[in-house]
Amino acid sequence: MIQFELYGLNNRQQVLADIMWDLREWDDVQAFIDTLPRRERAECESIIEMMRMAVVEQCYHPERTQFPEAENVIKRVIR
Repeated sequence: MIQFELYGLNNRQQVLADIMWDLREWDDVQAFIDTLPRRERAECESIIEMMRMAVVEQCYHPERTQFPEAENVIKRVIR
């Protein structure tokens, strides 16, 4: 099972991430994103990229508990 944390998300972004993660099926995630206003759609796309980066980081460095590349993206997104 894949487990990771995304650091630095604000409350809205955390809710969006939790909703998308709970959906599990990509088609359901896309359908959810399509219902959102432009700003939240863009945030979801960024969150998805952070999730992808965190998963890749975990696969290559499972001993790490934090993911510097994902954290760098988060810092750029929340500014």
